[in-house]
Amino acid sequence: ARLLRTTGKEGSVIVEQLKKEKQGVGYNAATDEWEDMAKSGIIDPTKVTRSALQNAASVAALMLTTEAVVADKPDPNANNNAAAGANPAAGMGGMM
Repeated sequence: ARLLRTTGKEGSVIVEQLKKEKQGVGYNAATDEWEDMAKSGIIDPTKVTRSALQNAASVAALMLTTEAVVADKPDPNANNNAAAGANPAAGMGGMM
């Protein structure tokens, strides 16, 4: 979601288009194009993807059962475009 925000795209629109695309095609936020992820070298290990989905579901369930959430207020002066070119696997030693 954060990566899409840096591109100015609406996440729900991208997700709906992704549902219509054939297997292996995804949205490349860096180039603003739909492309074959494997041919482009954008490959997520299954373990990483599964862990991300499990963690997201866990946090969502926790937020639904909590009456208050403490979060950082976004800094309007921050450079939010820094993540667009970042290596998504950085810091995941041994995963790639």
